Amino acid sequence: MKFIDVAQSFDQIEKESSRLKITEMLSNLLKQATPSQAATIAYLSLGDLHPTYVGTKFNFAGKSMLKVLAKLLGVTDHTVKAKESKLGDLGLVALEVETNILKEHALTLHQVEKELDEFALISGEGSNQEKEKKLLELLKQLDPISIKYVVRIILGKLRLGFSDMTLLDAFSWMYAGNKSIRKDLEEAYNVCVDIGLIIKILKEDGLKGIKNIGIIPGVPVRPAAAERLPDAKSIIEKLGKCVAQPKLDGFRLQVHINKTHSTHDVHFFSRNLQDMSEMFPDLKKAALQLNVKTLVAEGEAISYDVETGTFLPFQETVKRRRKYDIEKMAEDFPLKLYMFDVLYMNGKSYLDDTHEERRAALLKLLDEEHIAKQAVIHAIEEVEINTAKELDEYFEQNISSGLEGLVVKKTDSIYQAGKRNFNWVKLKRQESGELNDTVDCVILGYYTGKGKRAAFGIGALLVGIYNKHEDVFQTIAKIGTGLTDEEWREQKKACDKIKIFQKPHNVQCSKELFPDVWVDPKIICMIRADEITLSPLHTAGKTDKKLGYALRFPRLMGYRPDKSATEATEIKEIDQLYKLQFNKSKKSSSSEKQRSLFDETEK
Repeated sequence: MKFIDVAQSFDQIEKESSRLKITEMLSNLLKQATPSQAATIAYLSLGDLHPTYVGTKFNFAGKSMLKVLAKLLGVTDHTVKAKESKLGDLGLVALEVETNILKEHALTLHQVEKELDEFALISGEGSNQEKEKKLLELLKQLDPISIKYVVRIILGKLRLGFSDMTLLDAFSWMYAGNKSIRKDLEEAYNVCVDIGLIIKILKEDGLKGIKNIGIIPGVPVRPAAAERLPDAKSIIEKLGKCVAQPKLDGFRLQVHINKTHSTHDVHFFSRNLQDMSEMFPDLKKAALQLNVKTLVAEGEAISYDVETGTFLPFQETVKRRRKYDIEKMAEDFPLKLYMFDVLYMNGKSYLDDTHEERRAALLKLLDEEHIAKQAVIHAIEEVEINTAKELDEYFEQNISSGLEGLVVKKTDSIYQAGKRNFNWVKLKRQESGELNDTVDCVILGYYTGKGKRAAFGIGALLVGIYNKHEDVFQTIAKIGTGLTDEEWREQKKACDKIKIFQKPHNVQCSKELFPDVWVDPKIICMIRADEITLSPLHTAGKTDKKLGYALRFPRLMGYRPDKSATEATEIKEIDQLYKLQFNKSKKSSSSEKQRSLFDETEK
């Protein structure tokens, strides 16, 4: 397959707003590809050369790309800069390149992939000049549309307007001509988050191969998530006999250990499945001391005060998420890892085992001898709960210790990768039935501001949540509070780095709410609001028969660098929170009526 065929398909997809048609276009492209070509197309369509958990670091700035395009076009850097300002995208500037590349002489998909891989690996002194030279030679062999997409891929600005969820739909259409195997594909992807491997196996071994996919140490598993309920009574009514674990305010990490090769591998994946292994040399050293051949487990890493032994807030723990001064940060902010689940160990998958069985395996791994040996990795505390009173007491005990709350779990539940359900329920002080808990939103754009903020060039943010069913982001609030003047300036810088010149296809927004500047949906922020209300303008949960949801009096409380955009709060959660809030409101109203009747009687 020629790279030009892929580029032309991407060009058609970019111009299409219908998700159904995008899915059809992708499936048609994948039908024409070999298994290995299909894997490469899947990665490239998400703007990468590899699975997202591996990623690709091109380390090539826009200024350097500008210089390469100037040489290719035979114009000055200033001319290219002016064109970029006008068009808003160096990829569009690349369309002005005049080439006479015949299709029969065009580079293949794998030739371009190989060139880009080699380009990414160039490092060291003088590497930038070497990269510019190599890229220029590559672009000279491509047609304008292919150049456009190579430029965007290198700059991390592909933006075709869909995620891996749409790719899974396309895989099903390619194989079955409909969405009939979509559920099987997602279940396989949940335990093996390598989108290229999924399509490769589907094309090679069909549905049988997909159903045989299991956990592979080194390839992350999509984490299970907890539902919300307002209080201990509701949780006991829903779960019955259960267990409770402290909810720590740290990094959720997925630990992968593989000692079956001469080199022993340890990987730590964040909750958005990015490899953070190099950031935690202290945890790696402790993990290697565990008595296992292979392990996939989940835990929460949290910083603590060496003098007092008390846990530090998330803002302190997050300082460990860095690429430089790692050893010093490990000294200043030491971590403990509290494991709470085992998914795979010594060649056996525990996904279909009950929580009780997985807990027994975890305690066997982390017995007193092993904990004493490495003193960093522990099994999280767990308490059996039979009544709402016991749950309330344990909850208050953890709150008084400075923790966030509890995660309550059904003892007979299996581990459902990538699913949010009532196998796990989180109980936090804020879960009162009103919206006092934070909502994770993704920034979609900003407004330039009025009055004093006009000088900053930013006065408010447009934020949204994720609709997984439609694979789109939907607006839920405009936010103008929660930041200092300096923070507004920093927010504008962060947004401008990923600004785009038109609304992305995967963003649903009423025209009345269009921001002055759109941004690529990447930045997750924590929003606190008084309540969820219904809105005729916001698109979160909106249908032909139903108003959308909005956040009343929203305030920005912080950021979630450990989450990807598609891990923003989902519409399903907002719907649940609205119902909890509504039920609480009804109960309060009923209580007020009863008090009123009592008062009247007394009179």
